[in-house]
Amino acid sequence: MRTELVTTLKRRATEIITGLQSDRSPILITQHGKPAAYLVDVDSYDELNRRLSVIEGIALGEQAVRDGRTVSQTQAKRRFSKWLK
Repeated sequence: MRTELVTTLKRRATEIITGLQSDRSPILITQHGKPAAYLVDVDSYDELNRRLSVIEGIALGEQAVRDGRTVSQTQAKRRFSKWLK
């Protein structure tokens, strides 16, 4: 992963973003020698958000099972049949 100073980003934003779009590798932006932000291309960001949504859904499902909030397959089919028409 590349690291760039925030001042470099200010001076060479167009060049850095063009490179980011072609190699799709995140760039760590530092300010005063400390990590400040990550710069990622749009497609990578969208993919990360999609994956995070799936993981959050799985976690919610696991919590529902732990809490005993489950239904039988017959009940689930009945509930989903409203949406599948």
